[in-house]
Amino acid sequence: MATFLYKLGRLAFRRRRYVALLWIALLVGAGVAASAAPAPPADTFSMPGTESQKAFDVLEKRFPDASAEGASARVVIRAPEGEKITSAKSKTEVEKMISTIGKGSQVAGVDDPYKAKTVSKDGTTAYASVTYKVPATELTDKSHDALTKATDTTRDAGLTVETGGDAVMTEQEMGGSAELIGIAISAVVLIVTFGSLVAAGMPLLTAIIGVGIGISAIGALGSVLNLSSTTSTLAMMIGLAVGIDYALFIVSRYRAEIAEGREPEEAAGRATGTAGSAVVFAGLTVVVALSGLAVVNIPILTKMGLAAAGTVVIAVLIALTMIPALLGFAGRKVLRRKDRKKSASELNDPNAKPKLGTRWSRFVLRHPLAVLLVAVVGLGAVAVPAASLELGLPDEGTSAPDTTQRKAYDMLSESFGAGFNGPLMVTVSKDADVAAAAKTVGDSLAKVDGVAAVTPAQPNKAGDTAILNVIPETGPSDHKTEELVKSLRSTADGIGTDTGSEVLVTGQTAMTIDFSQTLNDALLPYLGLVVGLAFLLLMLVFRSILVPLKAALGFLLSVAAALGAVVAVFQWGWLADIVGVDQPGPIMSMMPIFMIGVVFGLAMDYEVFLVTRMREAYVHGASPEESVVTGFTHGGRVVAAAAIIMMSVFSGFIMENDDMIKMMGFGLAIAVLFDAFVVRMAIVPAVLALLGRSAWWLPRWLNKILPNVDVEGEKLHKDLGDDMTPGAQRERELESVR
Repeated sequence: MATFLYKLGRLAFRRRRYVALLWIALLVGAGVAASAAPAPPADTFSMPGTESQKAFDVLEKRFPDASAEGASARVVIRAPEGEKITSAKSKTEVEKMISTIGKGSQVAGVDDPYKAKTVSKDGTTAYASVTYKVPATELTDKSHDALTKATDTTRDAGLTVETGGDAVMTEQEMGGSAELIGIAISAVVLIVTFGSLVAAGMPLLTAIIGVGIGISAIGALGSVLNLSSTTSTLAMMIGLAVGIDYALFIVSRYRAEIAEGREPEEAAGRATGTAGSAVVFAGLTVVVALSGLAVVNIPILTKMGLAAAGTVVIAVLIALTMIPALLGFAGRKVLRRKDRKKSASELNDPNAKPKLGTRWSRFVLRHPLAVLLVAVVGLGAVAVPAASLELGLPDEGTSAPDTTQRKAYDMLSESFGAGFNGPLMVTVSKDADVAAAAKTVGDSLAKVDGVAAVTPAQPNKAGDTAILNVIPETGPSDHKTEELVKSLRSTADGIGTDTGSEVLVTGQTAMTIDFSQTLNDALLPYLGLVVGLAFLLLMLVFRSILVPLKAALGFLLSVAAALGAVVAVFQWGWLADIVGVDQPGPIMSMMPIFMIGVVFGLAMDYEVFLVTRMREAYVHGASPEESVVTGFTHGGRVVAAAAIIMMSVFSGFIMENDDMIKMMGFGLAIAVLFDAFVVRMAIVPAVLALLGRSAWWLPRWLNKILPNVDVEGEKLHKDLGDDMTPGAQRERELESVR
């Protein structure tokens, strides 16, 4: 592989104008195709195989008037201090508001609180349920504005009015500024790392072009492949991350080759052949992690993962072709201005002060056991809270206190009970006499512990399906509500058998519980798939068993520590005021799987780039200790820069008001911190120091089976006529221990 990539790098260097124009043409073409393509479809959320989804499918077929998958809103109205919501004045204003809301073209229906008897016992508060014909993602600005205008008018009349539900417009304060902040911070870090504007600009330019092509392609194919607008969210995040990383690795290696006295074209070829090989396998591990999201069996996650994987492939191709082309334009300008006219001997002055990475690696080699124990025990201590991880989805009770959704949630809880914020929907299906069966179901479910109330059943026109609502005593995110759903389903199965009907429990709260359970069940298979396939890939790269095993175990340790930190802050409430957590609660269900996919990709980037340089030095004659120092001398600064860039990008999202986004930003930032600076910078060199030559051991029989991908460039160096005598000797030593 190294030889092929070497030739590719030199070809791109020589034909730099054509290569650059090709990528620009692809960017323009993808942009034009995206602008001419039909609008992407709205998000459709489904979970095949769950009871909630089965019930929604039944309602969509037999009870279309119920708008089961349509958006909904709860309008909570409270009378002025000392007055009743049932007074003539208040009643007039509420009925006027209900009438206004009901005139909307997308509105399916509005419940009159006085007829529906949704007035609190003390007579101060009422709520009206609004249902829409379309999902929340398809609501027009006109519908949002109509709801807001109607509630504002009633509020001006002296009543307190707050709204909740997915039909309520959510304000997005950052609006994409997080990406801009991340790019700005990345530019600063790259300039500090390289000391050259030219070198710093290349990773940013190629990453932006790659993400632009990927996002535009998703937009162009959206209507054909049913990719919604949110499918590109993960693709943008990962595309920027790996795009910068991969280009950074190759540019850094090019600078090292120039510093050794090579001509620019030769340096570009060697950089692409060596660092480029690492980029290919790092990219493969990321693609494996993202494509593996398909095992979760949630279509929207599968599409997001595959779209992001496609963007990673583009990032790899750009790094292998466009970076050498840009290096052809830059030449020696990638070096610091003061270094451009220096000779190789001046750039590699043996008397110069060792780099920080060199000094740190030597320190670890002197104290490997102490460093390993401190790192492992430290991460293990941080990971302890992860044992009490509780998964769920954020509800309006965790929204910022000043939002209308949170105010509506609190008003409902105070006046009616927490369960009114998360009612459960029960469907009863029977070929005939469904009304009687539904009444029997309602009477039985009302006796279940934890049920506050059950509404009368509403049959459809055909008389074969009925709906009734069950109000829990506890809130939608409460663990007792999850237990209640299990109890209701168990009871419903028995009632269904007795009445000859099919009884299913669904609703937004039940859907959330099923979603969390689906992700929880998929966690171990996903982790096994990702780590297992990556282990095989890394075994090909490093031709070792212990090095990939160490990489996988280190990754698991860093993810466990990151999850522990997330639980401590967002579930337990530690440092909540500093981070800005309004109310601790369950950890978002997607967090563990999402963190595994994203962090695994970035962690393997750092592992592959750092350790391939060590193996390259070892195969070419260096001792185990010298190879560790070589890896850190040439790669430590680059890996640190890449990690700081990613941490800065992710940390920008901690400033968001939305707890879900805040949690994602915090979790990913701290996971990169732990993996890059504790696992890769401390545990990796400590373990390699303790293992010595045994780290590169591979059984003789396995060595014959595995194809030699030559990531360290041994064959390349031999073809180029480099002195391979130490390398040949080292290879003989490797064979002797296998």
